[in-house]
Amino acid sequence: MKTRFTVTLSMIAGAALGAAAVQGLHAQAKPPIYYVAEIDVTNPDAYGKDYASKMQALIKSHGGRPLAIGGTAGAGAKALTAFDGAAPQRAVVQVWDSIEKIQAWRNDPQFKELRQIGEKYAKFRAFAIEGVAQ
Repeated sequence: MKTRFTVTLSMIAGAALGAAAVQGLHAQAKPPIYYVAEIDVTNPDAYGKDYASKMQALIKSHGGRPLAIGGTAGAGAKALTAFDGAAPQRAVVQVWDSIEKIQAWRNDPQFKELRQIGEKYAKFRAFAIEGVAQ
């Protein structure tokens, strides 16, 4: 009887310690950073062909992941629905691990070259926001 009690108590203590460790790991996880861009495209065909797909490849190479792409100008864009005010012609939401990775992507010389091409066909407004810890 004493052995069973000891084993049972040990199992309960182990489960409690494991649950506490998992909870601690979840609490330490950094929330993601969301990069949001509103894009007013003046030449959708050229924007999609000369800019969008190349920039998406560069984003992925720096660790960014597309969460949503909406509006005009190809490259996987889905429908964009406005609720308050006018919607931009194109909107993009990306998820990143850190603001430093976004800054590294934007400081890449290839980003600067591609952005010059993109600015021929569109006007950009972009910002980043830290996600909320869950």
